[in-house]
Amino acid sequence: MNARSREIERLAELVSVETPTGDADGLAAAQRLVCSWLDPVIGEAGMIETVDGIDHLRWSGGGAPSVLLLGHLDTVFPKGTTVDRPFHVDGDRATGPGVFDMKAGIVIMAAALERIARPGSVAVLLSSDEEVGSLTSRALIEREAARAGTVLVLEPSLDGALKIARRGGSIYRIGFAGRAAHAGLEPWKGRSALAELAHHVLALPRLADDAAGTTVSPTVAQAGTVTNVIPEHADLRIDVRAWSLGELERVDAAMQQLGAHTDDVTVSVSGGINRPPMEESVSAELLACARRVAARLGHPEVEAVSAGGASDGNFTAAVGARTLDGLGPRGAGAHADHEWVSIDSMMERIELVAGMLDELTGATAQHPEAQHPEVRKP
Repeated sequence: MNARSREIERLAELVSVETPTGDADGLAAAQRLVCSWLDPVIGEAGMIETVDGIDHLRWSGGGAPSVLLLGHLDTVFPKGTTVDRPFHVDGDRATGPGVFDMKAGIVIMAAALERIARPGSVAVLLSSDEEVGSLTSRALIEREAARAGTVLVLEPSLDGALKIARRGGSIYRIGFAGRAAHAGLEPWKGRSALAELAHHVLALPRLADDAAGTTVSPTVAQAGTVTNVIPEHADLRIDVRAWSLGELERVDAAMQQLGAHTDDVTVSVSGGINRPPMEESVSAELLACARRVAARLGHPEVEAVSAGGASDGNFTAAVGARTLDGLGPRGAGAHADHEWVSIDSMMERIELVAGMLDELTGATAQHPEAQHPEVRKP
């Protein structure tokens, strides 16, 4: 079997193991599958670390790893999605739930490790809750990133471009408590939590700053029980994105001071800054490394972009680790039914990641073109 056929086969296996966030059985099956690929290559068995009941998979890379490969096994798709939308290949395009975000990235990771001289010096972490904010894996990600000092994130590329900066994000939940009353007999005795929610839905986006790239978006709202009752309770979720920590902190201060527009209605705010921004400075040295490797391989010049969405790379950058994101393949449709990935780009990314790993672990240090101070481990 040639390399391309084997990677397609692996991708088919991994996509066919459904791994919605919170599905312990599905995630465990995927972890066993990936262990069968990586254990013989790395030379150690993958370890499960359990945090608040959620299992995450990692390889240590020895006492002082040169680099951490970071990814996640969970997807947003409910169990049973593969019944209606199984893995399928049509020419260069592979489809299936989670194929782009980010099971192809994990296949690339495994194949790249098989090609390098010192796989035992590379740490690997595959979390199980990235799609819901990495609430249990964050501390583990930060610890492993600090230990390695250099992180390659195998999240999907943006049309082939590497991601050198990401907006940070905050998540809020606002609860409203009013007073119920009969909507037909004596509505004036009620205090509508829904009306108060509506005030906030209209007012909160004004905290955004278009010039700074800061967005404040009400995204989920719930209120009321039956048509003839003034709603006593309501709930609102808010998504905030910003390019700088200062902007996230500005919005956070305003969120924590929210008050009611309606008499006798109380407002309670929970949540806060979830992922700090990933700034370009943390990626500069690794982007230079990627471009050198691509040039040696004869690949097209590596492009780089800033991405509005956040990833676990935001956490690794915040602890001071050099971080390069978007090393996964080309494709599109993350979290959507039309999700797809380019197999050709997978094969190209395997070569690129392997070349970077050899340089970052010192395996190509004897070559003059690889001797650049900016890619040495800090």
